[in-house]
Amino acid sequence: MWEYSDQVRDHFENPRNVGSIENPDAVGEAGNLTCGDSLKLFLKIEDGVIVDAKFKTFGCASAIASSSALTEILKGKTIEEAENLTNKDIADFLGGLPKEKIHCSVMGEQALESAIRNLRGQPPIETVEAGELVCECFGLTDKQIEKAIREKGLTTIEEVGEATKAGTGCESCHEKIQEIIDRVVAESKEKPIRKKLTNVQKIKLIDETLEKEIRPALRSDGGDIELVDVEGDKVLVALRGMCKTCAASETTLKDFVESILKKQVADDLVVEEVED
Repeated sequence: MWEYSDQVRDHFENPRNVGSIENPDAVGEAGNLTCGDSLKLFLKIEDGVIVDAKFKTFGCASAIASSSALTEILKGKTIEEAENLTNKDIADFLGGLPKEKIHCSVMGEQALESAIRNLRGQPPIETVEAGELVCECFGLTDKQIEKAIREKGLTTIEEVGEATKAGTGCESCHEKIQEIIDRVVAESKEKPIRKKLTNVQKIKLIDETLEKEIRPALRSDGGDIELVDVEGDKVLVALRGMCKTCAASETTLKDFVESILKKQVADDLVVEEVED
């Protein structure tokens, strides 16, 4: 039998913020009915601050407690602060979760990410990945497991189980999970696994890359570049000096900046020049 903290019991027996919000500013969903858990998160936002958060959950005691905790944590936070929240923050708020139930807090993190994408008009992240069924107990495919390994930098069967539930049932899929881990790790020797960045982390890394690797090359030719904003995967920059007037090389310059940012920060970044 699993040991639950007093906080988990409290949030399960007396869940906060259950229900939906009329005319929400953002809605996010996560989970998989095949493995028994799902979460729908509703957010009300005013001037960039989350003023209300509610949820509907189908799942176990840990799923309900994690969802309740998430809504309590979110109230009063800015969207930027919310982006920094991880499943560990949810688990810590509850005084910890059994390792077999960590996936419930992961579901909260995923629902929050889905809600923020919804707020920004970005397409939802696919929750079902086509592929070969690996974990029959929880209906998880090799594509889903591989995605979790790459995004979270998982390196052991235990970590995969905590993040996805894969392999935590009958354990007959452990060999296949290990094969996926070994393949991803082998590929990472050529292209390292990148953990998912929050928006704050992404902006910081982009700014550092501009300063260390891009500005020196541009300044040597009498130009410069300034980071204006980051909107999702779109990097808005303003050109200065010779770079500003060199229209003939605009495409080449964009490709130069974009290629370095893709290599150092994230593969899906797109650079756009703006007037400021």
